[in-house]
Amino acid sequence: MTSDRRTPDSAFVWVWLPGQTEAVVAGRITSEGGRYAFNYGASYLDRANAIPLYTPELPLQRGRIDPPPNMEMASCLRDGSPDAWGRRVIINRLVGPKAADQGVGELNELTYLLESGSDRIGALDFQYSANEYVPRLSTQASYQELIEAADRVEKGLPLTPVLDQAIHHGTSIGGARPKALIDDDDRKLIAKFSSSKDVYSVVKAEFMAMRLAALSGLDVAPVAIFETAGKDVLLIERFDRIKEGAGWHRRAMVSALTILGLGEMEARYASYEDLAELIRHRFTDPKETLRELYGRICFNVLCGNTDDHARNHAAFWDGRMLTLTPAYDICPQGRAGNEATQAMLIKGETRMSTLAACLTAAADFHLSEDEAVAIITGQIETISENWAALCEEAALSPVDARLFAGRQFLNPYCTRGLGRHEALKACLEEARARIIGLSA
Repeated sequence: MTSDRRTPDSAFVWVWLPGQTEAVVAGRITSEGGRYAFNYGASYLDRANAIPLYTPELPLQRGRIDPPPNMEMASCLRDGSPDAWGRRVIINRLVGPKAADQGVGELNELTYLLESGSDRIGALDFQYSANEYVPRLSTQASYQELIEAADRVEKGLPLTPVLDQAIHHGTSIGGARPKALIDDDDRKLIAKFSSSKDVYSVVKAEFMAMRLAALSGLDVAPVAIFETAGKDVLLIERFDRIKEGAGWHRRAMVSALTILGLGEMEARYASYEDLAELIRHRFTDPKETLRELYGRICFNVLCGNTDDHARNHAAFWDGRMLTLTPAYDICPQGRAGNEATQAMLIKGETRMSTLAACLTAAADFHLSEDEAVAIITGQIETISENWAALCEEAALSPVDARLFAGRQFLNPYCTRGLGRHEALKACLEEARARIIGLSA
């Protein structure tokens, strides 16, 4: 294999099988003409407990498996690659601190897989060797050191070796915002930091949305928030790790983009309607899963989270069936006006961030219109009833409280097109007026 860290031509895929705390080598990715093929190893195929990494793309079979025509790499493998933030840190280290702002074309996808931290989401890791597993871990660092490292990366400044090691652990986690991974005894956490570029407290907005979603009865990753070194830090408990003795089980996961069979450049075609159809056939407990996902769509509309793209939804994979993971990355987005659209299509070609769009999709989730209205009404009431307490818990400034109330959360555009659903419209308008009044 090419030894150049910038352009390796192959990588070995290691996997934690269900119930195991040690990784085994599953196969090899090879680069050829900008596309990445995969071969299972003979030793893996001979294992009695071997599972396919993801059957629709990489069924258990001998020989070369090319990616689908619309992808450069099987999406279940690409799910393990870092996104914007992780890539920025890796570019900072390998090419130079200013390179992330100038655009870098000399790092290939295998570089990002092999240079990012090993404690990535799901049950895969990527190694130079097929014989020895060498985890890429971080040094222990304080939150202040992690924040300093994140600030320097954002500003395009070089990192000291200590800060580089500290921030490296989180490079495998998706998303565009500064973050790090934290080991906390029997828990593993993702820490998200406020950014020097934020014009409002994005971290606090995400905390409030995640907590309100959980209070609404949705299955959501637990969160906590605190301040250190003048910066807000959001802690999100990981749900893909289970502690056992001195080791950890890693739960395999795939993104909704993978489940939908879409490539990186096709994310705009991702549809909740299509995902609902797949849930009916390939997920455990499809009825409850459909109801849960529908609730998440409605809550995203109500809280102003328009960044609900297909990598912000995921499912556990046990080798045979899919199970929806807890919700994560529910973060209200800034908006200049009232009109907004969701990242994923809701029904047909409609992606408008309205409750009317949600109601038109209810049947796709095996819900009656009355059931859908009840879900939405319950969420609106939960936001209203818990608003003051959560503003206090988040130590929200009066400026941010006024910005969030009625703009990100319960924006009046939600009611566009509700027509005959006057009671639902009145419910939202009353709740909106209440949280605005509490935030004044």
